Amino acid sequence: MDGFNYNNIFETKGIEYLVTVVFFAVLIPFWIVLNRQGKNIKRIQQSLGALTPNSLKIPQGLFFTRFHTWTHLERSGLAKVGLDDLLVRITGEVKLNRILEPGEKIEKGDFLAEIVQNEKLLKIYSPISGEIIEANYLLTNNSEIITEDPYTKGWIYKMKPNNWISETQSYLLAEDATTYSKHELNRFKDFLARTMKTYSPDSAMIIMQDGGEIMDHSLSSMNDLVWKDFQDEFLNPERLEIPAN
Repeated sequence: MDGFNYNNIFETKGIEYLVTVVFFAVLIPFWIVLNRQGKNIKRIQQSLGALTPNSLKIPQGLFFTRFHTWTHLERSGLAKVGLDDLLVRITGEVKLNRILEPGEKIEKGDFLAEIVQNEKLLKIYSPISGEIIEANYLLTNNSEIITEDPYTKGWIYKMKPNNWISETQSYLLAEDATTYSKHELNRFKDFLARTMKTYSPDSAMIIMQDGGEIMDHSLSSMNDLVWKDFQDEFLNPERLEIPAN
């Protein structure tokens, strides 16, 4: 027919259509993977919850150290010792290792136990001097007790103290303990900001919630180098304890 030209668009624009099909063939699976990862991260965040000052458990009658242990003198004259809630919330579920035997005598600041998670560990030091009377061996096979109840059921030792009054003078009670926990939480935020950039940049999305709140169990996703730095900055009694007057 005069005045009519027929063009096969699949011949003239075949390359363009092929490129478009390939582009979407690559883009859609990639988008699905990213979306799935985002949902997984959100699910992790929702299951853990935010670590805030108001969420911390700080019983008012306990003596808290600046290296994240506590002690409490009972009517029997024995003193319980254990880990504070902030340390438990930061690390997540851990196993207790190298428990001392009853009858052993230790000094304030001596090695008390190790907490271990996937071959990463932190050393815990004693808040008081004295003799180990009883070890809570229940914790070795039921590590979740420490996480769920670090003060009532999750104590580590009962000890007969040698110098209770002088050794606990610099420890924190009630309002002071609450204030210090808030200070430590802020210090931990600064610690994460520094170390994530160096050691674990990929962990940032998991350990931080929307709005910048820290997630529970923040150290769980960090490598052993971060755990070692945390040990030195937060659990070293020589650096953190204020000498008694």
